[in-house]
Amino acid sequence: MKNRIYIILAFIILILDQYTKYLIKKSFHLFEIKPVIKGFFNLTYILNPGAAFGFLANLNEKYRQLFFVFVTIMAIIIVIYLFTKENNSILRKLSYSLILGGALGNFIDRLFIGKVVDFLDFYISSYHWPAFNVADSSISIGIFFLILDMVINKKEDSNNENNA
Repeated sequence: MKNRIYIILAFIILILDQYTKYLIKKSFHLFEIKPVIKGFFNLTYILNPGAAFGFLANLNEKYRQLFFVFVTIMAIIIVIYLFTKENNSILRKLSYSLILGGALGNFIDRLFIGKVVDFLDFYISSYHWPAFNVADSSISIGIFFLILDMVINKKEDSNNENNA
């Protein structure tokens, strides 16, 4: 019961991710680009067959799909297991919610499209960051919070050891 807010957060991220992808697919042609802030940010419509930064994009499509479906299912199971541990801090539960919501968002794309819809394109001059989406952002922020929580807890543990 006390974890309901974190489950709701993961669900909100999933819905927001899928809704923004729906809007992009409805409003853009594949590879279309619409500048939002010239020289810095575009909206675009790209289908990413790989993982972050195109990782494994050149692998045989069938094996790539199986690999990503398997890895995503395992990641979701692990995050849910870790989430249910009683001794998690608020920051850690928040990080798991963000990771879970994002993983589910991209997982749905892989199941129904076979690729992930990316649409956020940041750049400076001709140097582009790889396009990404709400799910990717959520996963990245969740990982940042997870690392932050680990650093905070490590400092607290070392302080407790020094005081003992």
